[in-house]
Amino acid sequence: MLARLRRLREPRYLVGAIVGGAYLYFTVFARTRGRSAATARSRRGGAPPFPLDQAAAVATSVGGLVLFGGAALAWLLPVSSGMLDFSDAEVDVLFTAPVSRRALIVHRLMRAQLGLLFTAIVTSLFYPSAPLGRLRWAVAMWIALSTARVYFTGVTLSRSRLTAASASARRVAWAPVVVSLAALAIVGTALVRAFVDYHPADAAGAIAPIESLYSSGATAVLLWPFRVLIRPLSTTGLVPFVLSLVPAIAVLGATAVWVMQTDAALQDVAEDASRQRASKAAAAAPAIRARGGFRLAPSGSAELVFLWKNMTAMLRGTSGFALFRYFVPLIIAVVGMSTALMSARQASGLGMTLCSLAVFVAAFLVVLGPQILRTDLRSDLRHLEVLKTWPVRAAAVIRGEMLCPAVVLTSVVWLALTCATILSAAGFPNLAFGWRMAGASGAFVLGPALIAAQLAVQNAAAVFFPAWVPQGDQRPRGLDAMGQRLIMLAGVILCVLIFFLPGALAAAILWFAFYRWMGAAIVPIAALVCAAIVGVEVLATTELLGPAFERLDILSVERAE
Repeated sequence: MLARLRRLREPRYLVGAIVGGAYLYFTVFARTRGRSAATARSRRGGAPPFPLDQAAAVATSVGGLVLFGGAALAWLLPVSSGMLDFSDAEVDVLFTAPVSRRALIVHRLMRAQLGLLFTAIVTSLFYPSAPLGRLRWAVAMWIALSTARVYFTGVTLSRSRLTAASASARRVAWAPVVVSLAALAIVGTALVRAFVDYHPADAAGAIAPIESLYSSGATAVLLWPFRVLIRPLSTTGLVPFVLSLVPAIAVLGATAVWVMQTDAALQDVAEDASRQRASKAAAAAPAIRARGGFRLAPSGSAELVFLWKNMTAMLRGTSGFALFRYFVPLIIAVVGMSTALMSARQASGLGMTLCSLAVFVAAFLVVLGPQILRTDLRSDLRHLEVLKTWPVRAAAVIRGEMLCPAVVLTSVVWLALTCATILSAAGFPNLAFGWRMAGASGAFVLGPALIAAQLAVQNAAAVFFPAWVPQGDQRPRGLDAMGQRLIMLAGVILCVLIFFLPGALAAAILWFAFYRWMGAAIVPIAALVCAAIVGVEVLATTELLGPAFERLDILSVERAE
């Protein structure tokens, strides 16, 4: 926290933090205040208040049962705590240092508190109450999240000894698993019997069987820690809230003490995580091998060297997981937008559906593709010291870096537009054939221009603001990073509009001058003129960025932590 606060002395972090804070205020705080004021006005108008006491009892009963189920299943599911995932360097340095295993566990637990506290504060912003109520919610949520994190850490440590060499160690490790299975069976059987006895007819009646589990018997004992842990979240009064915190903190303390007793297994967990990373790295072979492609000639344009380099790197680094990570969100976004459009137009039919999908794929990649595909100067900034040693003009470096994402995105966009053009009769039945072909031709011409303009702006930002560009897989967090991303997004949009303004004016002049005589045929001509002007501007921008790239200091690039 102190390191993040010290960074605000630099303007690049301070400005980003101011913008990020303003964004949070106007999107969260201002809306929350507006909803609170609207709720107060409705209550003054005679609206019946929400039965908070009944809601609190329901939330406590159901929430405690959910926590119990999660705690029991944590022993059975093949997942582990990422908090104990020490890097290879940490294993080599920390585990050989004069530091106890218990101190390392405490360090990891304390390091996780900042994220847990931030999560608790964010969730409290949506709590429908006064500031004091939101403070109570944040404290209760922080205790619940901390307990869950500590408990899951203990589960990971204890489960690592299930296959220990010592028979006594194995018996100790298997004891919690057996107890969890027994507890799960006891509570599950009691819950089924309670529902059979009560025969609930509605949602309100379904709560009574759950509440009966907390009254007496073995289920009351098994569920007590989970109920007291979640009870502060639904307690409204100040004194009852403080009293409810005492048993919740006791549960947190008991969980922490139990985890401290399992510190001997930390070495095994760290080594197992290291082996898993090594096996994943070996198994993550690229799905596409860069054996083909084009060969570099002994002489030629320098830009082709960067195109070949980035293409090869992209193909070698494209694994099945990477394809899944990028294409699944794309498919979800495209299907969602296409469904919304077809619902609005009351469209139906396979041809119309496929045409809408193709149009939205093209639009998505034209607008957001340059931000997603980063195989250009933004990725090569971490190798800036190597790039500066190459005997290549700076403008050629920038143009060459832009070629790979431009070629890839343009190819996919043209493929999607080709499919949309073939199916345009089904997708746009009210348009004449001439207008459909003219619009498709204009899209074929303007798509690459828009992609090139965005890439020029993105690479210009990498040259002028290298510290704001994430390196590799790094994703900076915090208000300053969020503000920087907002500023970059606004800057990209503004610069792209400026890029297209001269071309759009020229296209508009051609439209008004020749539309009466040429009709739809003026559309591709106007688009071609606009794209040509944007292309000249992009080339001029790369030439102007050359001197700035030459002056770029390798120390200005913020390396990944």
